[in-house]
Amino acid sequence: MTVIERLSLNQWTTRCWSVREAVDGCVRHGIPAIGLWREAVAKQGLAATAKLVTDAGLRVSSLCRGGFLTGPDRGLGDNRAAIDEAATLGAACLVLVVGGLPGVAPGGARGPGFSRDLADARARVADGLTALVPYAADRGVRLALEPLHPMYCADRAVLSTLGQALDLAEGYPAEQVGVVVDTFHLWWDPEVLTQIARAAGRIAGYQVSDFLVPLPADTLLGRGMMGDGVIDFAPLTAAVNAAGYRGDIEVEIFNADIWATDPDEVVATMKRRFARYVNGCLAGAKGGGQDVATGGGASMPSGAESADRRGGDAADLGGAGG
Repeated sequence: MTVIERLSLNQWTTRCWSVREAVDGCVRHGIPAIGLWREAVAKQGLAATAKLVTDAGLRVSSLCRGGFLTGPDRGLGDNRAAIDEAATLGAACLVLVVGGLPGVAPGGARGPGFSRDLADARARVADGLTALVPYAADRGVRLALEPLHPMYCADRAVLSTLGQALDLAEGYPAEQVGVVVDTFHLWWDPEVLTQIARAAGRIAGYQVSDFLVPLPADTLLGRGMMGDGVIDFAPLTAAVNAAGYRGDIEVEIFNADIWATDPDEVVATMKRRFARYVNGCLAGAKGGGQDVATGGGASMPSGAESADRRGGDAADLGGAGG
């Protein structure tokens, strides 16, 4: 098995690329799957995006995002539109970021309807999911609940652990509602390996990026290239593999320095780091495997990256073809 077979470029990792540019980049770098974002799809056009992806022979590993179910109307109209888009694109799942406290916008601004009632917010998510599942099932779209790190509980996701997401998902058939395992959001949880095992058959997506220390002032941008932060990817990847997940693995990174770097350089580094920190676990689980030579690419800059880490990236290059 080569590193490329399950690697997916989440479009936000190379955020300056349009859909067309990202699709071309995947083809140029031999990446077989792409995770799309609705904003970029809207700019390209839904039908045009579907044609670009199909003509390039790419899989759509996910469409991001629906959710924000804690508002007054649960965002049902927009979520139904997102489901329709996912169906048109043939996405493996529609990722749901469920929303924070009512009246708190992403970023923390408080507006009408602000409430501190966390239990009520979680009940709203359950109600919204109940309303959306039949619509999605009729269109063959799998909804994927993504728990976010607790620091985003107030403004982005009142689901903070994989266990909480599974508690909701298990009320529905696994083919209708799954969960996303994202290393950035879940690495800290002492129960995460147990919960990944519990999620067998229900993992709709596996997303990888590193957790930088210290975090930047905007914590949303605290993701790093694998190897630049503190996450041990081996046990997480092994657990996801043991739980039976065989779908695409997305690299999804929110980082201002990475966004300012040449996207082709980012993708080259992404492939090398994926080979070193993620693919090795998959290959080991299957009793063999090989990496691919990626041809260049520099270490990604970040506030958490030291000179030692930058030196280590040269070792990645040397080991990529082993």
